Amino acid sequence: MPVPAIASVRNVKSGIAPDALAVLNSVFGLPGFRGAQEEIVRHVTDGGNCLVLMPTGGGKSLCYQLPALLREGCGIVVSPLIALMRDQVAGLLEAGVKAAVLNSTLSPSEASAVEARLLAGDLDLLYIAPERLLTPRCLAMLGRARVALFAIDEAHCVSQWGHDFRPEYIGLSVIAERFPDVPRIALTATADDLTRREIIDRLGLAGAPSFVASFDRPNIRYEIVDKQNAQTQLKTFIAERHAGDAGIVYCLSRAKVEDTAAALTKAGVAALPYHAGLDAGLRARNQDRFINEDGVVIVATVAFGMGIDKPDVRFVAHLDLPKSIEAYYQETGRAGRDGKPSSAWMAYGLSDIVQQRRMIDESSGAESFKRVSIGKLDALVGLAETTNCRRTRLLGYFGETPAAAKCGNCDNCLSPPVVRDGKVIAQKLLSCAYRTGQRFGAMHLIDILVGRLTERVRQFGHDKISVFGVGGELNEKQWRGAIRQLVAMGHLQPDSEAFGALRLTETARGVLKGETEVMLREETPGTRIRASRTRSRRGDLAPASTAAGKTGDPTLVGVLRAWRSEVARQRGVPAYVVLHDSTIDGIATQRPTTLTQLRGIPGIGDKKLEHYGEELIALVK
Repeated sequence: MPVPAIASVRNVKSGIAPDALAVLNSVFGLPGFRGAQEEIVRHVTDGGNCLVLMPTGGGKSLCYQLPALLREGCGIVVSPLIALMRDQVAGLLEAGVKAAVLNSTLSPSEASAVEARLLAGDLDLLYIAPERLLTPRCLAMLGRARVALFAIDEAHCVSQWGHDFRPEYIGLSVIAERFPDVPRIALTATADDLTRREIIDRLGLAGAPSFVASFDRPNIRYEIVDKQNAQTQLKTFIAERHAGDAGIVYCLSRAKVEDTAAALTKAGVAALPYHAGLDAGLRARNQDRFINEDGVVIVATVAFGMGIDKPDVRFVAHLDLPKSIEAYYQETGRAGRDGKPSSAWMAYGLSDIVQQRRMIDESSGAESFKRVSIGKLDALVGLAETTNCRRTRLLGYFGETPAAAKCGNCDNCLSPPVVRDGKVIAQKLLSCAYRTGQRFGAMHLIDILVGRLTERVRQFGHDKISVFGVGGELNEKQWRGAIRQLVAMGHLQPDSEAFGALRLTETARGVLKGETEVMLREETPGTRIRASRTRSRRGDLAPASTAAGKTGDPTLVGVLRAWRSEVARQRGVPAYVVLHDSTIDGIATQRPTTLTQLRGIPGIGDKKLEHYGEELIALVK
């Protein structure tokens, strides 16, 4: 039988020439590196600093875990996420790595025991919350310890321009000041140019290389639909495409979280709520059920998800518009971490734009912050309203140009929208907003345009103006689509102070004069939703290159999953910490009958072979 993983690590740290690939295989059971992983690992192992931008599921953690095993001392990982600390440490312990956490979940005696192990050189990796690290006591302790490296995870939290700013992260500049000779690696899945510059400045990474992997997640199919009855649309989406799958549903308010979870439960979906207003114990139990059980859907505010390592989330749904493309990318990236076909689905309407603009305008941020926030919102609205490939638009935001103009795995590529000259429609709409004093929202303008004689239309005498009834060629849904598109183009702007009243912008003048071309997507009742239903069964729209490949005997897969669940329950860890789905698929496909054959399955390292090898071979036989 191969030498246990921990012995490999000890040999490396005892002076035997470091071999990153050998440790990768021995400890993690992986046959090789992906993308820039090897270059990053060797750079940090040699003592270099760097910034790493790599999408969720791209293998960021290995970029600091391996150098920590290859260098003398203990790798210090700074993370704001207790759930991520817990899960990563559980996975490392399963692989035979000496890892621990130092955060608020520990009792004083437990924390003292971890500190003693660090000072005794008995840890390979230690995860610390930023608040704890910045205390004088912790900094003094680290000064006495042998530190292999500092890894600052979720590094976008350091930037006020990032989508998840954490004030405590600003203090992490002390790491470069106090430990200038210890390599620092900052990692994040999302950061635009502004955020990257601030990460580099605050963490003292000037002159250090940036490793930027592709932001593309080809296994995720992006779909954005017109919000009509969001809960009904969501239930249909889950029933037709993801019945029995694990998923995350994001809502903006706590009340909507609870209503949606209740509606899904009534529809037979195993759904649980998660938001900051719930009792802490219930919140923790719901999160644990989502992580540890198969097929659970969590309905949550954006407080949920960072640090959740669950690889088999098959869909992420948004019932409300996020605040930026960075937030949308980060949240949708929690789907399909295992590389299997997954969905990112969002229902969106004009009210979402109004709501987000109001939140920005009413925030206490400086004017510069509000301007940047509005720009980020406008970019997301542009993504939602684009008639072109959504993936191309998404990647372009992060400065990446894909090889092909169409991805073949988003709703616009799979069911291309019909675009027509919308100049006359736009002129009617803009004229209606202007002639009513730019004081009314979308529904009132639509009532006027289609000639609907409501009490409010009569009250303001708007049945007497020239645009009353001139828009009969479109129905209400089509006019809503036209309004959203004109907002996305910048010709109309919701006024958050006037309850969503639509105001003309400077560019509207060119449209009214006929000088500006306006191309609008045709909105026909139900077209986009029907297309998504008939063309997108269970992720079969993912490109062939992203498919899982051969699948093993379903009976054996079921047996292996049941065994994994029982082991996970006994050990008190998530099922994927024991074995990932991809490893189970590999076993079920290759059906190894010897330990040597089993050791060749990706995800089976030396320690897992030692722990589970005989049982797995017996199950296969």
